[in-house]
Formats: sequence, C-alpha cells, structure tokens
Amino acid sequence: MTTTPTAPAFTNPSDRLALDGTWTALITPFRDGEIDIPALRTLVDHQIAGGVRGLVACGSTGETPTLSSPEYERVIATVIEGVAGRVPVIAGAGTNDTVTTLDRTRIAQRAGAAAALVVMPYYNRPTQEGLFQHVRYVAERCDLPLVLYNVPGRTGSDLLPATVARLAALDTVIGIKEASGDVDRASEIIRL
Repeated sequence: MTTTPTAPAFTNPSDRLALDGTWTALITPFRDGEIDIPALRTLVDHQIAGGVRGLVACGSTGETPTLSSPEYERVIATVIEGVAGRVPVIAGAGTNDTVTTLDRTRIAQRAGAAAALVVMPYYNRPTQEGLFQHVRYVAERCDLPLVLYNVPGRTGSDLLPATVARLAALDTVIGIKEASGDVDRASEIIRL
C-alpha cells in the first residue's frame, strides 16, 4: 500500500477547506473484480482538469458500503496521492457502525483527507438522539473536520434540522450534504 503524508495540523477545523464551488463524487472503477487504479488516477486528473473545487472519494457513488477495509484504504490513498494537493479531498467514512465510522475517519485523516463525509447510519434507523450520539462519538475522538450526509431515501434515517443544529455546535462539524430533496428543509438548515 502506498503511504501518503498526513494532513497538516490546523487550529480551527473549518480552516481546512471552503465548501464552495463544484465537487465531484468519484466512482470507484473496477476491472475483473479489482479496483482499477489506473482508471481511478485518470478519473482524478480528468475531474481536476475540468475545474472542480474538490473531490469526494468513497461516497455513495464510490460504492463505499461494498468496499472491504483494504479496498477503502487503497481508494482513499490513491485519490489523495493522485490529487497531489491540487484540490481538497473529502473521504466518505460513514457506515451504520459507529466504531467502523471512527476507524474510517482516522484512515482518511492519516491519508491526508481534508474532511470526512459521515452518512447517517443506514438500515437500523436510529432515533435523532442515536444519530447525534453516532456523530458525537466520532467528533470527540478524531479532529478531522466532518461533513454530515443526510440522504434519507438511501439510509432510512432522516437527520432533522434540530439535530443538525445540535451537531453544528460540535467543533469538527463543518457542513452538511443535505440530500433529502426538500428545498424548505435546506433553507431551514441554512437559517440555523
């Protein structure tokens, strides 16, 4: 496995990146059941040449729920190595297991990711308090900035605005990818 330098230390997690412009959620290309590393590198270069502001590796589009831990680490390392500091990388780290989410967040941090994208736990349908505690657990144990990911149509868990407000008070929570499809909800979150 290729190693990459760790991310530089920052005093304020939100100083690491601006969540603006166009970001591409990368696919994870496979060939014959294996990650196609050359294709992934080409994809990274193509997206950057196209002018994206940042990349998201191992999000839903990147098939993160189906990747083994070694595959996850390899994709994150390959993307960050390929980016070579040209744009920030957010690493999808969320799972339906809190400890695994923390482990993946730490992997992302060691690899040099600018932030971790934490999807709400899927399948088990935790309460709002459960969703809060899931993210809080990770936030208190790793100082990598976190971007919340609410996509209830895929997870069965819906992160409500009041819970977003509670989570926003945590130092490392710096943003949200709100994918409920509800424009009024997005407006409400912005007002928080």
